[in-house]
Amino acid sequence: MDIDYRFLSFLDSGLANEIMETSTIKNISKGTEILREEQYVKVLPIVINGLVKVYSKFNDKELLLYYIATKESCIMTFYAALKNTPSKVFAVTEEDSKILLLPVNQLATWLKKYPDFNILFYNQFNLRYSELLDTIGHLLLDKMDKRLYLHLKKKMDLTGNSSIKMSHNELASELGTAREVISRTLKKLELENKVTQHAGRIKIIDSW
Repeated sequence: MDIDYRFLSFLDSGLANEIMETSTIKNISKGTEILREEQYVKVLPIVINGLVKVYSKFNDKELLLYYIATKESCIMTFYAALKNTPSKVFAVTEEDSKILLLPVNQLATWLKKYPDFNILFYNQFNLRYSELLDTIGHLLLDKMDKRLYLHLKKKMDLTGNSSIKMSHNELASELGTAREVISRTLKKLELENKVTQHAGRIKIIDSW
């Protein structure tokens, strides 16, 4: 398997060996849908490098749930796989990504055999729950300019890039608002010298 063993060093060595023997690796290009709603889960992803966006849809509107970064997995996919129920979410690569795909028919065995495997997903659950609380807090307390600024900063931190290329429509979809609101808010942030826009790329130039 084309993977540095140290990538799995946070797991029990026996579990890491079994994962390396039974799993596969895929290089997936940016913008690829790797899971859709109502699809039954056959493999469980762990991101080696890259970034995956997980979202749901309500009345044809996208609702961003969370991102899966390096050494992280998808708790919603994990639950659907264990219960053998259709997925309730979509997942798409935000960057060119290398992803380790674990066979779901091994999950129940590994959960019983290796306590570390339980810890991995307890940690994922705690991470997503904390992110959800943060999101609710921002929705209740922050105006759109701060929400947009923090969203841009998070995406830049996750990708390691100094700027991001996203359309106003894409940002509106992720933040659950209208394109016109995003355009107006970005203009306000530009006038306040917090961000710049050039050739379709957005860059943060000052702290909040």
